[in-house]
Amino acid sequence: MLHAVKINLNPEEIIKAIKKMRKRDRDAFLEDLLASTSPEYLHSVKEARADYKAGRIKTHEEVFGK
Repeated sequence: MLHAVKINLNPEEIIKAIKKMRKRDRDAFLEDLLASTSPEYLHSVKEARADYKAGRIKTHEEVFGK
């Protein structure tokens, strides 16, 4: 059984904590947050992984030139 845990945090405290994170950790946290709140984002990640696995990819040069 899941139980809710209530924590009183104001947005400034959350922002301050995120700013204290190392860049790599902050980037991972923000990506996880985006993934958990956006079904469209999750769909795009799954689609991109399927394209990559199937070989439907282009190099940076093919897309943007030299």
